[in-house]
Amino acid sequence: MHDIRFLRENKELVEQRLALRGGGGSLDALLELDRKRRMHQTERDKMRARQKELGAQIGQLKSQGKDATELLKILGDLPEELKELDSKFRDLDTEFDRMMLEVPNVPNESVPVGKGSEDNVEVRRWGEKPVFDFEPLDHADIGVKLGILDFERGAKIAGARFTLEWGMAARIERALINFMLDLHTREHGYIETLPPFMANSASLIGTGNLPKFKEDLFHVEGTDYYLIPTAEVPVTNIHRDEVLDGSALPRYYTAYTPCFRSEAGAAGKDTRGLVRQHQFNKVELVKFVKPETSYDELEKLTADAEEVLRRLKLHYRVVALCTADMGFSSAKTYDIEVWLPGQNTYREISSCSNFEAFQARRANIRYKEDQKAKPQFVHTLNGSGLAVGRTLIAILENYQRKDGSVIIPEALRPYLDGVEKIG
Repeated sequence: MHDIRFLRENKELVEQRLALRGGGGSLDALLELDRKRRMHQTERDKMRARQKELGAQIGQLKSQGKDATELLKILGDLPEELKELDSKFRDLDTEFDRMMLEVPNVPNESVPVGKGSEDNVEVRRWGEKPVFDFEPLDHADIGVKLGILDFERGAKIAGARFTLEWGMAARIERALINFMLDLHTREHGYIETLPPFMANSASLIGTGNLPKFKEDLFHVEGTDYYLIPTAEVPVTNIHRDEVLDGSALPRYYTAYTPCFRSEAGAAGKDTRGLVRQHQFNKVELVKFVKPETSYDELEKLTADAEEVLRRLKLHYRVVALCTADMGFSSAKTYDIEVWLPGQNTYREISSCSNFEAFQARRANIRYKEDQKAKPQFVHTLNGSGLAVGRTLIAILENYQRKDGSVIIPEALRPYLDGVEKIG
């Protein structure tokens, strides 16, 4: 969410930046509604002041033994008029809040300008693509041949885009979760949390998932609970409606959670195998930082996520998303894309974003330098460290061998009792 005063005072600048996201960037309707809302608020405040003033005058007349009939009649009409004004103001205020929640974040000036994913800018690469003396298979074929991925039974149990993992696939997912959490807590300074796997609407509004992306969520009927689409939601909302001690910033949190997404509108897109599931595991990284350090912290957070792939010796690249390809809440995003030889493409495995104060305003997360200082909004950041299922995909495809076996990366072997390969 934005500061409405900033939007009023910087209308043209904000509209220009929002237009770079694609679609309309006009703030005219919002600012006109804001004008009407403030006008009704002023009228309401004047009427309440008039009400108090008349009450004082009537009291004075009565104390002097004078007739206050005319003023009493005027005062008697005010409650109904005030009720009508209150109702109009509430309607305007509700619509204003709805429109404010649907204005996306403004792209940072360092974000490359573009019209789609083809305009994303590659920042760096690490490692080399593996070379095979055979035609590499994709992970779905590998997993089925090894008997560790069962798409038919997953669909039988739940439906399309659910998978049952057997044996080493399940063990590798568990090993990856522990490996990632150990790396981030022991070496990168994150505090491990285990948040609820459901969140209420206030939490989803805070991170920007509601109201705009309601169709992407699984809602528990008859409740205010939603299955979380990512640990970003509960972990960011740990400090909702809190004022943090500035001396304790930055704060780094990490969490493993399953994630649940309806993937509305994604029919037929990347649905083979484990690529785009309704349920998947992820280790998330979340930061609460001071505004002046947030872009340095974005670079560090991205490097923390990259380190997982380096330890697993998986080739990847980092791309800066262009203005039209960023998420709704993001001010700047780097995607980490791992190489998948079986699909002959790079695939996103982590998205690392700086939201600046956008989420903090929605969730009311502030900090104070000292007791006398005025509270300021923190900047929030998050990124996957990493998506566990997609890391499994990368291991199966990059470490496959001609005989159908798959080598286990050395970094994972201590978590798998020293097992060196699947096959």
